[in-house]
Amino acid sequence: MDALRRSPEGGFISRLVLFLGVSVLSGVLVAGLVLPVLGGAGLVARKGADGFEDLPDELNIPPLPQRSRILASDGSLIANFFSENRVSVPLSQVSPLVRQAVVAIEDSRFYKHGGIDLRGTVRAFVNNQAGEDVQGGSTLTQQYVKQVLLETAQNIQDPKKRAAATKAATAQSYSRKLRELRYAVALEEKYSKQQILERYLNIAYFGAGTYGIEAAARHYFSVGAKDLTLPQAAMLAGIVQQPTAFDPTRNAARALTRRNTVLARMAEVGVASRADVDAAIATKLNLKLTKRTGNGCNTSKVPFFCDFVLKTILNDPVFGKTRPERVRLLLGGGLTITTTLDRDVQRAAQAAVHNYVHPRDKVASAVVTVQPGTGAIKAMAVSRGYGDGKGEIKFNPATDRAYGGSSGFQAGSTFKVFVAAAALEKGYPFSYPIFAPYQKPIGDVQACGEVLHDAWAPFNESPSENGTYTLQSGIADSVNTYFAQLEERVGVCRPAQIARDLGVRRADGKPLQQIKSFTLGVNEVSPLKMAEAYATFAARGVHCKSVAISGIVNSAGRNLPVPGAACRQALDQGVADGMNQLLQGVMTSGTGVRAAISRPSAGKTGTTNSRVSVWFVGYTPELATAVWAGNPSPPRGGYPLVNRLIGGRYYGNVCGGCLPGPIWRQTMTTALRNTPPSSFSTAPSDVVQGKPTPVPNVSGMAPKQARAALRKAGFDPLTASQQVFVDFAPAGTVAYTSPGNGAAAYQGQTVTIYISAGPQSQPDAPVQPPTPPEQPQPGSDGGGNGGPGQG
Repeated sequence: MDALRRSPEGGFISRLVLFLGVSVLSGVLVAGLVLPVLGGAGLVARKGADGFEDLPDELNIPPLPQRSRILASDGSLIANFFSENRVSVPLSQVSPLVRQAVVAIEDSRFYKHGGIDLRGTVRAFVNNQAGEDVQGGSTLTQQYVKQVLLETAQNIQDPKKRAAATKAATAQSYSRKLRELRYAVALEEKYSKQQILERYLNIAYFGAGTYGIEAAARHYFSVGAKDLTLPQAAMLAGIVQQPTAFDPTRNAARALTRRNTVLARMAEVGVASRADVDAAIATKLNLKLTKRTGNGCNTSKVPFFCDFVLKTILNDPVFGKTRPERVRLLLGGGLTITTTLDRDVQRAAQAAVHNYVHPRDKVASAVVTVQPGTGAIKAMAVSRGYGDGKGEIKFNPATDRAYGGSSGFQAGSTFKVFVAAAALEKGYPFSYPIFAPYQKPIGDVQACGEVLHDAWAPFNESPSENGTYTLQSGIADSVNTYFAQLEERVGVCRPAQIARDLGVRRADGKPLQQIKSFTLGVNEVSPLKMAEAYATFAARGVHCKSVAISGIVNSAGRNLPVPGAACRQALDQGVADGMNQLLQGVMTSGTGVRAAISRPSAGKTGTTNSRVSVWFVGYTPELATAVWAGNPSPPRGGYPLVNRLIGGRYYGNVCGGCLPGPIWRQTMTTALRNTPPSSFSTAPSDVVQGKPTPVPNVSGMAPKQARAALRKAGFDPLTASQQVFVDFAPAGTVAYTSPGNGAAAYQGQTVTIYISAGPQSQPDAPVQPPTPPEQPQPGSDGGGNGGPGQG
């Protein structure tokens, strides 16, 4: 708005006249405006006049609430948010016809008085006492004061105080009228007439949920306020007095009559020619209604992404210290919120998910696409509608509970990548072999700060998976007992740390569970966090927090801070390159072949216990996309994806590669059709071939000394829970380790220490435990839990 300046219409003489006039007339005349004349009113009036100068004159004018807009990255509208549908504009952007019409009908002497129109007040008083139509006698400035007081009341957070302030602003009382008069005089001293008119036109209510002249012009006539014609301007000016009664969409006849009254008044006061007025009166209302402006995500074409943006604003202190502050900023701050959403990628994801999963299927699917290296969320699509009807859900299965999602879904074998990354980090080669039978009991596993001793015997997807697998073939074929044993060697602590560093967290907000079945994806997570984690591999180990907002500008044109992606190197670049190379094999010869596209890509399938959830998470150097499918609100006992009709197709056993995989393929093929393909970097030879280290000989050492020696050599010592009978090491010292003395092992690998119980002939000796499992040597060949983790 224009800079504030003192009104040229003010001055000492006008102030003196106004004060004298009010002093004499305020009690009786104000009472006669809208209140019955009561006995004793004169006494009240005299007291009111005596105290007029003592009334406060500094009106607190809060910023007008303006609607905020959420935009896609191309500037197209996603949604509006507002408490009052208003777009404030300067007076220069309002047609002169509007200014003339409003002044003519509401306060024709606006430019001649100083905030109180004594002539108008007397006229209203006489008419009211004569029994004619009740007239308020309020000037535009007084009307503006009343609107400001009401707006101020609405901003009060305490309900009781808000109600009291609203009552005070609308009470039919001498004190309220006097207060408005005092404020009006002060405002005329502080602001110019043009400034007051501009503020009035922006605060006024024009019916149908529109506040301010700009929103009204767009709603009723689909034009801006600067382009309104004479009959349009007159109609809008006429609405202000009684917005409901003169709403043309409800009462067209009354609105037409009121419009013509305004036109006639414009001719009467000389701001419009009789010829122009007659021509305007001869026209119909000719409304060109714009569909009522949507408020919130319900009317958005991308409601789940919209809801995620909303929750981001409400959750992040960068937008205000408290949640109520953030709500007020969004609903009234007039923000322009530009997001990362790519309309083309979003359309590709939505089309793909609807092609394979129908809205009313009991199974739902969610797709999230994140850009590697930036964290920008490019798409968030869900197979169901947003709402409470059939085929709709109100929570967002694509994200975490804190952002409007659920408690998440078990991730299945998509978690095997974190164990594989830990193994590469510790120097395990692609060719690291493990004999992986159909079922395999797993021994103690090192977690962060504790050892896991519980019994666990996972099994593979099929009895045919029973043999020696390498890291490369084990991840391609998603062999559960291979990865359970690999985790037994590298521990679960480092894989959990890697997952956390890559952005993965439980969807309920709790830390990832470090349990033996970690590698098979028992933690319940969201598609968004899995896309974010795999995007880190694509970005060669650079992790960026997933972000939906790229910029915010307030109503004054000032840029506001937004949550950043905080990109950093979270995983060694060579290890990330190694993972990219391993996961390309999933696409070319493993469980992800049905998701393969005609460009370099990498990914991992996931199928949980009883096929409750199925996943495919994959990426190219340009985009990372996670696809989940399952029943978002399963009945008690679960909803196994066995013998199901989904998207019009019958599935005997749904798996990660056969439903999410094709959704991923269609999404990525369409989203990248105009993007030239690029390749992943080749993994360093020391990552591919590994870096074995011989295990030192600690036999005969005290356990504490042996653990120190193994740690110094780069291994993770783990003491077996039972002792062993040997005659070559004194009781209480180390008998042997597994892997044994001189065996080639890898940095960080768990080396189990077996403590001697002495010779078996000793009395009361412990029972001899099973012989430790034979450890494979690097270079030989290498194969999911009959639960989570089936590929």
